[in-house]
Amino acid sequence: MRSLIEQFPEFLADAIEIGKKAELKSTENAIENVVIIGLGGSGIGGTIITQLVAEQLAVPVVVHKNYGIPNFVDSSTLLIGCSYSGNTEETLDAVRAAKKKGAQIACITSGGQLSSIANENGWNCIRVPGGNPPRSMFAYSLTQLFFLFIHYRLISNNHLVDVAAAQNLLQKNREKIQERAADVAKEINGKRIVIYSDNGFSGVAERFRQQLNENSKQLAWHHALPEMNHNELVGWGGGDDSIGVVLLRSAFDNPRTMIRMDLSKKIFSHHTSTIIELHAHGESLIEQAFYLVLLCDWVSLFLAEFNGVDPIEIKVIDFLKSELSKV
Repeated sequence: MRSLIEQFPEFLADAIEIGKKAELKSTENAIENVVIIGLGGSGIGGTIITQLVAEQLAVPVVVHKNYGIPNFVDSSTLLIGCSYSGNTEETLDAVRAAKKKGAQIACITSGGQLSSIANENGWNCIRVPGGNPPRSMFAYSLTQLFFLFIHYRLISNNHLVDVAAAQNLLQKNREKIQERAADVAKEINGKRIVIYSDNGFSGVAERFRQQLNENSKQLAWHHALPEMNHNELVGWGGGDDSIGVVLLRSAFDNPRTMIRMDLSKKIFSHHTSTIIELHAHGESLIEQAFYLVLLCDWVSLFLAEFNGVDPIEIKVIDFLKSELSKV
C-alpha cells in the first residue's frame, strides 16, 4: 500500500491522460438527472465530485450505494456505473435495472462483467488500470468522473485545469504531506478517531474514515457541520480522552461553519486533549480536496504500521463476498 500511496500524483497524471484519450460517443438526449452507482473505494468518488461541482450543476445528482435504482430513473437519466473490478454485485444489479428503464448509461471500470456489459450494449466506458485495491485507485475514479461530467455537458472543462493543478500541487508537496501525516498519526495513535468537516467536505471525511477502516483496521466515525451541531454535539457530554478529534478545514468552508467549527472545538476540549486540525492547501476547491485525500491516506498508512496490520489485507470483505456468492 505504501508504494500505491506514493504513486498518487503519478496516478493522477495518468488518469488525466486516460480521460483525454477516452473515445466517448456523443448524445443528443437531454439529461434531466444523474445517478452515480458505486460502493466502497469505487463509489466514494461519486460522493466527492457531487460536492465539488455542486454550485455548477443545473440538474440533480444522486449517489446511490445500494441494489436497484431510484424509481425516478428513466430515459432522461444519466446513470454512471462505477466498479473498479467490474464485478460489484450491487452496481451490476443497478446497471441492469437502469437498462430496462431506458436510462443513458456510462461506466468506469478496469474490466470484469461491467466492461463486458458495456461492450455488448455500446455504452460509453472509461477503462482504468486494474490489479490494485479499489481504494488505492481513487485518483483514477474521481478524475474519470470529471471527464464524464464534462462529456455530458454537466460542467465546463475548466475543472480539468484544477485537476491538473492538483496533480502539480501533490507532486511538489510530497514530502511535506508525508511528514505532516506521520506527525498526525503519532498524535492520534491508540485513540478512537472522529472526523469532522464542513458539509462540502463530508465526502473527503468519509473517504478518510474508509481508509482508517480498511488500511488501519480500526473503527472510526465522521460527521459534518452544521448538521453535527444539531445532535452529535450533545453526545460529547459522554466524550472522554480516549477520543481523538480530526478537523478537516478548508478556505472554502462556509464562513458560518468556520465559526461553528471553532466553537465546537472549544466544547471538544472539555472532554479530550487530542484535537488536530488538518488544513487543506491549494488555490481551488478541487486542489484542496485532493490534498486532504492524500494527506489522510498517508495518516491511515502510518496508523496501520502502528497497529501492526497489513493495510492491503481485507479478509473479512473477501469472506463476505465468498459467502454471498453461495446464496
